[in-house]
Parts: sequence; C-alpha cells; structure tokens
Amino acid sequence: MSDEIHALRQAIEAGDYTQALWLIDEMDEMSRDDKINKIVSYMRVLLIHLIKQAVEKRSTRSWEDSIEESLDSIAATNKRRSSGGYYLDDEALAVALTEEESLDSIAATNKRRSSGGYYLDDEALAVALTEAWPRALRRASREAFEGIYSAEHLATQVDREALLETALRQITERQGTIA
Repeated sequence: MSDEIHALRQAIEAGDYTQALWLIDEMDEMSRDDKINKIVSYMRVLLIHLIKQAVEKRSTRSWEDSIEESLDSIAATNKRRSSGGYYLDDEALAVALTEEESLDSIAATNKRRSSGGYYLDDEALAVALTEAWPRALRRASREAFEGIYSAEHLATQVDREALLETALRQITERQGTIA
C-alpha cells in the first residue's frame, strides 16, 4: 500500500484529483479485501471447532473459547466504522472543477462509501462460510479423534448444512451485540 500512498501524494501535489480519488478507491478496495480475508480466516477456526464438537459429541473449554474468540473477531472485523461524508471539501472540489475535471467523475468517486454497516451481509457471510468449509474440514480431521479419520470420513459424520446454518446464526447474533 505504500506505493499507492506515494502515488496518491504525487497526484494530489500535481492537482490530479481524479487520479487521487481513483487511488483512494483502490486503497479502500485493498482494505476491504484484507478485512474479508481476515473474516474468512476466523470463520475457518470457528468451523474447525464446531466440526470437532459435532463429530466428537463433546466440547472442551479450549474449543468453546476458540469459538467465542472467533465469533468476537468476525463481528468486530466485519463492522464498518462510521464515516460517510466526502473525500474532498467544497474548496478542493472548486479547484478540481476549475481544472476541467469531469463533474460526473468527481461526484461518483468523491462520495464516501456507506457509513456503518458490514463488509459482508448475511448472504455474503453464508457464501464465505461455504468457501471456508473444505479447509476447516481438513484441519478438523487432523485434530478430531487424534487425527485418525480423513476429512472425507468426518464429512459423513456431520450435517454440513446444519453446521453452516449454526455458524451463520451465531455470527449474525454476535454482530448484533457489537456497537
């Protein structure tokens, strides 16, 4: 991201506000992708422990702690900070407009993304959980029952859809507690 920050500084110093706004959007997208990758990583940990609980029909305090930590981390990471507003104030917009920048282009990129909300809505969370499932199942197979069963065997011992629904429900409930 340091290359983008350097390029942003150069664009601002050159008065190229369209380029500067484009770079801001690129950095915002990079940040969003990073957040989503973190969420999926936490989801894998959550699923690993839910799978182990389901197949071993027991739980440990350590597993429960990992589940709680994963849920807290997913909820906190998925929550957008309130921002709203605009990247350029009225004075900077006036300067940009006098330099014959496209009004439509500036208006489209100047509006900050939604204030608050989540990076992933419930549908996207469900898709991410489904995508996290195979790696979580492989990892759980190495941990459950001292690793004696394959991922394929564990898959026959657990109701995948019910477990994914449980995980999604727990995530959405936890998100409701994050201010």
